[in-house]
Amino acid sequence: MQTPARKWISTVEADGATWLFDLSFLASSWTCIFGSGCQGIHETDTTELGHGCCSHGAHFADTEDRTSVRQAIARLRPDQWQNRRIAKELGGPLAKDDDGAWVTRTHNGVCIFHNDADFAGGGGCALHGAALAAGERPLDWKPDVCWQLPLRLEVRTDENGRVTNVLRAWDRADWGDGGDSFHWWCTESSEAFIGHRRVVQELADEITELIGADRYRWLAEQIAALTPARPVRGTPVAAPVRR
Repeated sequence: MQTPARKWISTVEADGATWLFDLSFLASSWTCIFGSGCQGIHETDTTELGHGCCSHGAHFADTEDRTSVRQAIARLRPDQWQNRRIAKELGGPLAKDDDGAWVTRTHNGVCIFHNDADFAGGGGCALHGAALAAGERPLDWKPDVCWQLPLRLEVRTDENGRVTNVLRAWDRADWGDGGDSFHWWCTESSEAFIGHRRVVQELADEITELIGADRYRWLAEQIAALTPARPVRGTPVAAPVRR
C-alpha cells in the first residue's frame, strides 16, 4: 500500500550545513496521550497497563546524560517515587544491561521510575512529575531518549564532508527489528493526533533544546506561514515503508 508523501522544509546555513525539517509532523496535531489511551509498545494492546513507552526502561546517551539523571534522582522524595525503596534493594535505579550499556532498571515489566496510576504522588514518570512540581522542565530531569521522543535528530555527513541535520518523527524502523513487533506506535496512528496546537508549539522546549533558540524561531515562523492556523487533527504521519 502506498503511503502519503511527507512534506519537508529546509535551509542551508552560512557554514554549508543543511537543516531538514519534517513539516508533516512538526505542523501536525500530535500530542502525547500517555495515560489517556496510549496502547503501549508491546505486541498487543496494553492500554490497561498505563505504561506508555516506558515498558523497557531507558538507554542513556552518554555520561553527561547519566550524570544529569543521577542529580535529578537525588531530588526525588519518597512521596514522588513509588519504587524508591525497591530501587535501593536492587542496587540502585541505574544499571548495565547484558551488552554493557547503562540503562534504567525495570521492575514488574516497566521502568523503575514509573508510578502506578493510583500512586498517591501521581501516576506516570516520577522524574517528569517531580520536575513539574519543582516548576522546572521535565527534559532537565529525564534521560535524553525519554524527553526527545517522539522527536529524532539525525546528523548525516556525506563523502564530501557536507553535513545534513534532519529533525523528524520517530518511526518503527528507528527501533530496529523490535519496532516491527509493536502493536501500535503513536506517530503512525490517528489516536494521538488530537492536540489543539502544532507539534512545533507543543514541544517548543524540546525542539529548542535540540536545534537551538534562533533556529527554532525560524522554524516556527516558517511553519506558521506555510500551514493553516490550526493543525489538521486525526491525521497520522506517513511512515516510511520498511523493505
